Amino acid sequence: MRKQYFQYHLPLALSSDGKLPVEKSNVIGNNNSIMPQDRAFHDWYRFVLSYPPHLVRDYIDDFGLDEQSTILDPFCGTGTTLVEAKLNRIRAIGLEANPFPHFASTVKIDWNIVPDELQSFAIQVSESAYAELANQGIKDSQVLISEPKVELRTLDKQATRALIKNSISPLPLHKTIVLLEQINRYQGAPSHKYGILALGNALVTAIGNLRFGPEVGVGKIKRDVPVVAIWMHEISKVIDDLRLVHGKSYPKSSVFLADARELPKAVKENSIDAVITSPPYPNEKDYTRITRLESVVLGFFKDMSHLRGFKKTLLRSNTRGVYKADDDDKWVTDIEEVQRLATAIEARRIELGKTSGFEKMYARVAKLYFGGMARHFSELTKILKPGAKLAYVVGDQASYLRVMIRTGQILTDIAEKLGYQVERIDLFRTRFATATQSELREEVIVLRWPGKS
Repeated sequence: MRKQYFQYHLPLALSSDGKLPVEKSNVIGNNNSIMPQDRAFHDWYRFVLSYPPHLVRDYIDDFGLDEQSTILDPFCGTGTTLVEAKLNRIRAIGLEANPFPHFASTVKIDWNIVPDELQSFAIQVSESAYAELANQGIKDSQVLISEPKVELRTLDKQATRALIKNSISPLPLHKTIVLLEQINRYQGAPSHKYGILALGNALVTAIGNLRFGPEVGVGKIKRDVPVVAIWMHEISKVIDDLRLVHGKSYPKSSVFLADARELPKAVKENSIDAVITSPPYPNEKDYTRITRLESVVLGFFKDMSHLRGFKKTLLRSNTRGVYKADDDDKWVTDIEEVQRLATAIEARRIELGKTSGFEKMYARVAKLYFGGMARHFSELTKILKPGAKLAYVVGDQASYLRVMIRTGQILTDIAEKLGYQVERIDLFRTRFATATQSELREEVIVLRWPGKS
């Protein structure tokens, strides 16, 4: 069993900054890796690019939040803010528009199940899965040398088209489908969702062929892996973590499958004391690709049309998620820097002779991104308490023909026009971009909502 969670806080150094009053540099290193003492609950399922749990604790402390506070994460992803808030006994609310991360966050903050009950479920599922595979002549406890005689099961054609090609090999997929059927025999039981999440994490970490860097791609093709054992390893982590908190009292948190640009539909007016979040960055990263394997195999997306329906509820941050009817750009017609940026991107495109459909949309998606964030900030004012503090982790980008996008600075300009007070921009880390041969900043913009005048 891993070590119990404990509070970890790093010192914060102050230095002056040009445009904004003070820049506080978080001395947290140059990566967002998760520390061993932070693995409990967080590594049930986690985006490779998620911000680290200790960053959330820094802002809980900095904002003076306590058990009477409510934290919102409107782009909650895999629930880092929600888990940290709960561990600090602070109520949290999350919004996430991508179905599988939304599901993952709901499971990661539900600690009510009895660990022994989950362990009994895991043993029963694994035994029945091993037995079913053995009946097919497949011994999952060892890697097969020769092809099994049974016809391998697969997904239907529409679901298969939604997968990244070669993201999972035929035999591991067959085994996964068999295991999933055994898990689904307990559908409706408290244990079921933990089994599904454990399988989702197993798919992306060990069963599938994916590799994660700046982008998701296909790595070494694995002909066979011990699927059931990998799943058992993942669900054992869940059981161990639940034993740490069993019998203890924690506040109830909640997660909504919702668009962060339509906050009042999910969250009560004047109810939020603080926001700690990280929205998508303006780049060509299709965030649904990161979760495609687990989303499709586990049935959260049935086909590409189903996927596109959910994409429409996401902030427009890449050209593969832009639709003809999109009009968030109307929110930033008076933001000079956004208009200058879009003009510069289009001028660079013409200069370089780039004529593809996606390249022609670069300028538009930049305006839609910042327009969507302006719409988000505007809607947010309806649910914030006067004096609420906000921390947004954002990053400079140069994905669009190497035109530099100073995301944090532009977002503070937008927030100020909407009535927010900009307290500072904190440096989270820097990272070297090979495309521009320059250091890009990842920052935390810190805002305060004074209330409506």
